[in-house]
Amino acid sequence: MSASSSQIPRTGSRPGAPSPRVRQASRRRLPSWLSEQRLIGVGAVVLALIVWEIAALLRIRPKLILPGPFDVVDAFKSLFGAGDIWVDLWTSAQELLVGLGLAVVIGLPLGLLIGWYKRAAWALNPFINFLYATPRIALTPLLIIWLGIGSSSKIAIVFLMAFFPVLINTAQGVQSLEQGAVRVARCFGASDLQLFRTVALPGTVPFIASGIRLAVGQALIGVFVAELSGAQHGVGLMMSTAGQQFQTATVFAGLVIFAATGVVLTALLRRVENHFAAWRPSND
Repeated sequence: MSASSSQIPRTGSRPGAPSPRVRQASRRRLPSWLSEQRLIGVGAVVLALIVWEIAALLRIRPKLILPGPFDVVDAFKSLFGAGDIWVDLWTSAQELLVGLGLAVVIGLPLGLLIGWYKRAAWALNPFINFLYATPRIALTPLLIIWLGIGSSSKIAIVFLMAFFPVLINTAQGVQSLEQGAVRVARCFGASDLQLFRTVALPGTVPFIASGIRLAVGQALIGVFVAELSGAQHGVGLMMSTAGQQFQTATVFAGLVIFAATGVVLTALLRRVENHFAAWRPSND
């Protein structure tokens, strides 16, 4: 070996390039919760708000049509200062949580049943396909006639909107299970209940989380639509009343409430989904 070759660094790094330890230390300068992805996302939102406020100040459109962010903040102050918003929030929260909860409680076991037993799927698929293809919002008049204009009809609308994402995703998760694991479990004498508990349910959890995450958005749509028909309280009714009175900033405030609720619930469910992502069956 020549003398020149003995002077080549063994690490393989270029002269003057930072060492791996330096690069690793530079990556750790930012806190764990302050990632590049979040910085870019927050920056994009802030930029959008600035552009929105500038457009409102320049009065490209009248304030009645396009209020600015600060106008929406003033609308929030008026709503919470009056105190009536708390009744609306509580009413909408009840309809959302009860309807979404019923969708999960009923859709989850039914999806497991359809995905596991082919004969059950053959029997129920015509009804599921019919109801899924039908615009559920079109059933609102019937639900009001059957259940009245109280909270029961509102919860039923939310339930119908959120039910099918949970049902379909759960059934798809069961049907996507690794059949090799099922056959091995059966070879060791596992019963159907044991297969459900040890194979089917763990392997379906990521699909269930995805279905519930999709159901949240549908449930929020159901809350808004339900409160447009004979409701006495609710954020959707508040937005409808404000729109009829040309209080555009208040309409935007209600929209922010719905959007913030969806973002929070979706973020929580996404964390659950990511936690069980390693359980998702592989297609390789």
